[in-house]
Amino acid sequence: MLYLLRENIRSAIRATVERRFGLMLPEVAVEFPPHAALGDLATPAAFEVSKRLKAATGEKRSPRDIALALAADLHPELTKNVDRIEVAGAGYVNCFLRRAETLLAALDAPAVVSMPRFGGKVIVEHTSVNPNKAAHIGHLRNAILGDTLVRILRAVGETVEVHNYIDDTGVQVADVVVGFAYMEGKSLADVEAITGKFDDVCWDLYARVGAWYAADESRLQLRAETLHAIERHEGALAALAEHVAERIVTCHLATMQRLGIQYDVLPCESAVLRLNFWSDAFERLKAAGAITYETEGRQAGCWVMRADPETTAADDEHDADKILVRSNGTVNYTGKDIAYHLWKLGLLDRDFHYRAFYRYPDGHTAWMGGAVASGTESPPTSFGQGVAYLNVIDVGQSYAQAFVKRGVLAVAPPARRSSVAVSAHVAYEKVALTPSSCLELGFTLSDEDRRRPFISMSGRKGLGVKANDLLDRLEKRALAQVQAHQPALSKAEQQSIAHKVAVAAVRYFLLKFARTTLIAFDFTEAMAEQGETGVYLLYSLVRIAGIRRKLREAGLECSAPAAVLRDYLPQVAEWLRDDGQNPNEFWALAVLALRYDVVLAEAAETLEPSVIAKYAFQLAQAFSAFYNRHNIRHESDEVRRAFLLALVSLVESRLLAALNVLGIDAPERM
Repeated sequence: MLYLLRENIRSAIRATVERRFGLMLPEVAVEFPPHAALGDLATPAAFEVSKRLKAATGEKRSPRDIALALAADLHPELTKNVDRIEVAGAGYVNCFLRRAETLLAALDAPAVVSMPRFGGKVIVEHTSVNPNKAAHIGHLRNAILGDTLVRILRAVGETVEVHNYIDDTGVQVADVVVGFAYMEGKSLADVEAITGKFDDVCWDLYARVGAWYAADESRLQLRAETLHAIERHEGALAALAEHVAERIVTCHLATMQRLGIQYDVLPCESAVLRLNFWSDAFERLKAAGAITYETEGRQAGCWVMRADPETTAADDEHDADKILVRSNGTVNYTGKDIAYHLWKLGLLDRDFHYRAFYRYPDGHTAWMGGAVASGTESPPTSFGQGVAYLNVIDVGQSYAQAFVKRGVLAVAPPARRSSVAVSAHVAYEKVALTPSSCLELGFTLSDEDRRRPFISMSGRKGLGVKANDLLDRLEKRALAQVQAHQPALSKAEQQSIAHKVAVAAVRYFLLKFARTTLIAFDFTEAMAEQGETGVYLLYSLVRIAGIRRKLREAGLECSAPAAVLRDYLPQVAEWLRDDGQNPNEFWALAVLALRYDVVLAEAAETLEPSVIAKYAFQLAQAFSAFYNRHNIRHESDEVRRAFLLALVSLVESRLLAALNVLGIDAPERM
């Protein structure tokens, strides 16, 4: 609600400045003051007006005089929502909202209004795990960040399509095929007959293949031969690779489903190759002058994209320029990625063939984008054709992602470049484990490792925590607590609660840190009932459910507190009034709850989910203090009880909205 109020004030200031001073302000800052005594919303616009007046006319006018004039003109326009406007300091204009009216209006208002900025469908790509083994906790950070970003964008009214790119022709898949075919001598039929957790089988096999190569480096030739067979899509090795990849993808989707994560389309790299997406992209890049053929030096025979000298420089790992086509004629992954992204934006005259691949319990379908038409089903909508894309990929891929965007912009027609330019690489740091978590998982650590702040993971070494194992362990911990606190519930109810607690624990832990912060995951910290954890947030909503349940049992239920309070506006206003310079605790809680839509807008603008996570924790903390001071069930005054319940309802609606975009579902009991 504060988002709309802030925008109304911003518009009124802009119109007033133009009318009174003849100036156009392109940007008008409207801020939240640090103290309630300074108002609910404030603007330093008078300082900008003073500076522009002097520049335009030479007139010197103090910001305070300008602020006084603004305040006088603004109040009549804002009187519906603003109680008074004051000028403070050298020229700040402070707005004080009509507290009682604002509170009651908020109870009937949605948590957020539509405020899209992309102007069409935005494609969010996330997860994109190599389909060669079980997903691990590092993959969870990508998937949870991506899914939360999708939820945030949809909450502000964006149209979002979710992609999970399947690299089914990469070296990781080839290594698993080498393991099955050459280390273990298995045929496709043998691998198809494997039962149990196939992704776990491949996890162990992948680690063993690495050691097998190290024992005899000549075996790496088998990898190269297998890669070529997969790329040509010929023979038994290619068929085995296809089976491994699709079976692992199914495992990955089931793992992510446990966390409430869904996808719309699964584009396959094999299809990008076989359907010649690159050939179209290559011709367009050449026509645009975006790539250069090198005739001499160590890049001779290669097609290269020149770096932007102002934004890209060589480092220890990369040349400044990027090779897209090697001297042997093969295209590297950045080139294939450019082709895929041109398709995302509807800039290629080609498309995938689709088949329904995975059905979710709610009926949603994830469609596989492959190279071969099969079956009679067709997607209910066309995929791709986005106005922009967002790629959730680790920070180590920043170099390549910068070239992908440059390639796309070079090919995009002029009318599309401004919208394409808002496309972004949503970078994030990786996840490690604390030494205590490694020990809990059964890893052997040296004394030196035990003293480290974190232990990095390695899939090739088999060091890491599988996503399913992590969730199983967290659910087991949560179930023990639920059984202790709620022994009367059925086993199914207990397991349902334990699952929600585990999901809240892992999602919040991986979201509360800024994206570019390296995380060391710790089981004990993630499951703590106090502190900045998902479990703590759940307890806030469980307490609210408990308040409602006790009122219902006492015959004091009030389902519409706003309706009761409308006849008592003066009394409500009195309860919300500050005591001298002491801010009103009820209004402080209400204003924090009302900031949800502003925080959501910030998260959508910055593509930073931790903003929502931090806000949810602050709101839960504030509610906890309120809960400890006020016993609503024992409040004898019916109107005051409705007033307190109104505050509870406001907090509940905004906290539920925040947890929804974080992908956290609260149980009624814990």
